[in-house]
Amino acid sequence: MTDSTGSHVARQRQRLTASVTDLDVDRQRAMLIGLVRSRNDIAKGNASLDELALLTDTAGSEPVEMVLVRRERPDAATFLGKGKLRELVAESKAADIDVVVFDNDLSPAQQQNLQQAFQCDVVDRVALILDIFAQHAHTKEGMLQVELAQYRYRLPRLRGKGVELSRLGAGIGTRGPGETKLETDRRRILDRIRKIETELKNVKRSRDTRSKQRRKAGDPVVAIVGYTNAGKSTLFNLLTDAGVLVEDRLFATLDSTVRKLELPHGHSALVSDTVGFVRELPHELIEAFRSTLEEVGDADLLVHVVDASDADPDQQLATVRLVLNEIGASDVPELVVFNKIDVADATALARLRALHGDASFISARTGDGVPELLENIVVGLRARSVELELSVPYGRGDVLADLHATGDVLKEIHTDIGTDITVRIPNEDVHRFRQFAIDQMTEG
Repeated sequence: MTDSTGSHVARQRQRLTASVTDLDVDRQRAMLIGLVRSRNDIAKGNASLDELALLTDTAGSEPVEMVLVRRERPDAATFLGKGKLRELVAESKAADIDVVVFDNDLSPAQQQNLQQAFQCDVVDRVALILDIFAQHAHTKEGMLQVELAQYRYRLPRLRGKGVELSRLGAGIGTRGPGETKLETDRRRILDRIRKIETELKNVKRSRDTRSKQRRKAGDPVVAIVGYTNAGKSTLFNLLTDAGVLVEDRLFATLDSTVRKLELPHGHSALVSDTVGFVRELPHELIEAFRSTLEEVGDADLLVHVVDASDADPDQQLATVRLVLNEIGASDVPELVVFNKIDVADATALARLRALHGDASFISARTGDGVPELLENIVVGLRARSVELELSVPYGRGDVLADLHATGDVLKEIHTDIGTDITVRIPNEDVHRFRQFAIDQMTEG
């Protein structure tokens, strides 16, 4: 409701307007609309609109109007209902709006009806996030993944759209596949989708090969995950000196990067920076990026970065864990890391420390708390494996080869009857070598 969020919207608009005063390009003027079911949802709706404003700003448009509508359920045809739609159409014309962005998912029919009513571009949250991904993907795999997601999103919206999807454009929803021309022939789009899926399978095979080679090197894998803009790339750069792009914008990192991380006590690991998650991350993106995201499920440890200065860090935690569950990574051990303690509210920080006693608290910007984080990573990785002392007969070269491929060989001594070997291996592989354990042989 506009009257209940007026001052809140004004502050947000002032902050966003100030952030673009140095830009020379003309930006689309955007009206943001969110819908909540009851008065109890207003605070949550305002917070969601705040995030939508940041997403819109990241996409390159200027949020100038933010409207929160209270309605028990969306109207099937216009989402808003005829009366509220007439009111907002008048507001949009008065404010010279170029694009209307909804914080909710719109059906193809709703989007078409709203576009006719507003007489300008109308997009939903899904289209907005897809647009940001289209701008930020740089590798071949990333661009293919975004293209696939956009085609899957647009395919059901082809009916009745005709030339609108083929027009030239430079605003939200027009970037990515078919920036100059989007084919409206359904069969050709389906053919393109199949071709992209084949290309992505080939890329995945190459990545799997590289992953196996890294595994054979014996280093465990640590994946940095978290909500978008939580500071993952800043932490990644601090730990590995990788020089990954860091921006105070959502989804600045899309393409995963792997670097070696030197840990205390002579340990090392491979650490990867991953795409950030966000509330209601579009299903099309999760499916398109699934092969990349599945690498997270193969990690030995997740470093889950949370913005301690955020208004609702617990919501960030829950959102990321929801996505991790969807991609099959919920069973990977997790080390929660609350970042940005240098700017977090002291009271809020005390609450987080009380609730999350096992978490690490750091500032990736200043380095505060990072030595303790590295110690916690070592502990987390060691919990995934066990150190065994084995005696392998000389006739079992296959076992020695398997141990070198599976674990981290710490010591090897040749005796009269075989090879005594000290090795650290994953817990799930212990049963395969238990018969060669020296303590078991002694007891027998």
